[in-house]
Amino acid sequence: MSLVLYNDLTRTKEPFVPLREGHVGFYSCGPTVYDYFHIGNARPFIVFDVLRRYLEFSGYRVTFVQNFTDIEDKMIARANREGITVRQLADRFIAEYYKDADALGVKRATHNPLATEHMDEIIELVSTLIKKGHAYESEGDVYFDVKSFSKYGALSKQTIDELQAGARIDVTENKRHPLDFALWKAAKEGEPHWTSPWGEGRPGWHIECSAMAMKYLGETLDIHSGGTDLTFPHHENEIAQTEAATGKPFVKYWIHNGYLLIDKEKMSKSLGNFLTARAALEQFPARAIRFFMLSAHYRSPINFSEDSLHQARAAMDRLDNCWSDLRYAIDSRKKGETGEGKELSARFADLEKKFRAVMDDDFNTAGAMGVIFDGVKIINTYLKENEILDMEALRSAENFFVKIDSVMGLLPAEADGGDEEQEIEKLIAERNEARKNRDFGRSDEIRDDLAARGIILEDTPDGTKWKKKA
Repeated sequence: MSLVLYNDLTRTKEPFVPLREGHVGFYSCGPTVYDYFHIGNARPFIVFDVLRRYLEFSGYRVTFVQNFTDIEDKMIARANREGITVRQLADRFIAEYYKDADALGVKRATHNPLATEHMDEIIELVSTLIKKGHAYESEGDVYFDVKSFSKYGALSKQTIDELQAGARIDVTENKRHPLDFALWKAAKEGEPHWTSPWGEGRPGWHIECSAMAMKYLGETLDIHSGGTDLTFPHHENEIAQTEAATGKPFVKYWIHNGYLLIDKEKMSKSLGNFLTARAALEQFPARAIRFFMLSAHYRSPINFSEDSLHQARAAMDRLDNCWSDLRYAIDSRKKGETGEGKELSARFADLEKKFRAVMDDDFNTAGAMGVIFDGVKIINTYLKENEILDMEALRSAENFFVKIDSVMGLLPAEADGGDEEQEIEKLIAERNEARKNRDFGRSDEIRDDLAARGIILEDTPDGTKWKKKA
């Protein structure tokens, strides 16, 4: 089976065939950098990070582009309140974005373009739309004429009249039709502005994504992703302005993730349930949040609650403990030729096939989680029931988890053991030294302190090992 993806443009699952063999051009909408990104944004950042990783795992070279919107009404208002420039505000929250995204295991994009650094491309695109009769100037503003584009509403599967009836529309005297949207906005006092053929001003929101996507990926993209809330108007408008300018299809596969609910309610500041990713990271481990986001199919809504995060944390502890036990077995437990290596190697090879099968079926991360924990069950049983272990069996299990984790990004970082792991190992070494010196009071104190943190110590003939309480 090869990868099939649900294409929101056609509302069907389609075999994934990129425009260029072996290469994928992938654009995913990024944040507006006026504040910390919220936990709802974290879902597309994580799930589309995993789709990118899976494409790479499957042998594709992926050019992944995620923009930063760094000029917008909310940014201008906040910068003015704080008495700083919009550029200073953007720089601050781009840095904060990277802190939180890095913590959540999101790989850096191939390109992270900024709207303000692509004014030439934006102005050129707007000029092309005017020349082709798809846009018009009105008192320094430039609007896209939705009635000039016959396919407007193709992504939303609604007519212009239906979209108009259901939309919140900024109606001004300058627009020919209520759904016409701004490509360029005339400068207002106190706002950043750039020189254009239509006077001083700044771009509208939608135009930046089209201009930057085409610069880095060409006039037609393989994949464009984002939250389902961006389907209309943002992605609908991207299609209209880009295809009107180029005369070519803009995107082959449109992919949107479902809503994230907070305690079964849509997140809203008015409901008091608005949560930033930074605040969530202060309450829950980053890998538990990542696990939670991947535990449901990306197109389904998912409910963020304390209970669901505690369940995710418990699942991560099971995975961590299995990984720790496996690594300990490889390093320290007795080995021998038991004849079980080939059998376990075959079982883990079958699990990898199952992993590929569920991921190939519209990127089913929830199914992938089931496969991972099938592997956890197999190795836990093997380690428990056998005193002498077969190295081939252990290595096949290790290779399985490492390969799958290159996609899922759930195992603990191994490079330096992490600050927490280093601290635990240091305390264990201190405890062992205390026991050697018969200072059992200090030894018990360290054990009790670690137990209070959910760390269980096991003294074995091969040394002291530790794991997190499941």
